[in-house]
Amino acid sequence: MSASVLEVRDLSVHFGGLRAVDNVSFAIARHRITTVIGPNGAGKSTLFNLISGAVRPRAGQVLIDGVDHTGEPPHRLQAAGLARSFQITNLFFELSVAENLRLAAQILEPMAMAWRPVAASRTALARVDELLERFGLTDKAPYPVGKLSHGEQRRLEVAVALACKPKVLLLDEPTQGMSHGDTEDTAKLIKSLSSDVTILLIEHDIGLVMSLSDHVIVMHQGQKLAEGTPAEVRGNPAVQTAYFGHA
Repeated sequence: MSASVLEVRDLSVHFGGLRAVDNVSFAIARHRITTVIGPNGAGKSTLFNLISGAVRPRAGQVLIDGVDHTGEPPHRLQAAGLARSFQITNLFFELSVAENLRLAAQILEPMAMAWRPVAASRTALARVDELLERFGLTDKAPYPVGKLSHGEQRRLEVAVALACKPKVLLLDEPTQGMSHGDTEDTAKLIKSLSSDVTILLIEHDIGLVMSLSDHVIVMHQGQKLAEGTPAEVRGNPAVQTAYFGHA
């Protein structure tokens, strides 16, 4: 098994005359945290959409464990081991915390279980208990999601994405809108998850990026501007120019 669990080769898409993602290539090391950064409009979310199957690329490849999954729909990519969360919280707000997790974990059950009572879904229910404990949501299990704080909802969304036991987890701005305390707690949680899953995330908090990431990819105007360790990226004159207008 290769060290790179996810590989992107020359990935491109354009909308009319806009080259939203232009010939982007990189490889994601297994059980590491890689963060994609860049100014607004750099193409970060479009890149995630290409990788996760929400948008079909015009050119390039997406490989998971060396197998080409380019352009496959999200459910096929999930079966291959890729899951993602979204920039805007995407949960069932009227259902309970536990039921949101149970619905996501149901994919772990064989198809024959689709016609059985929910109580018979022992694998899914065990996964729910595991995630509730790991994400500090056990006491909130019966609560409707709409009653949770914003920080708790964002944490739950990460837990929902993890329910299917993916190889690669894409997190699109997981700390967006969080308080400083919630951001620190979520960063610690994401760091702890890397022992189980490879993480690729988009994040605007540069301080958080530099403390959390093993590897950083910088995008600018749809292209990969630079990549490397946080220290290498921080000291790159091209990155400083893109962010601040000077080296």
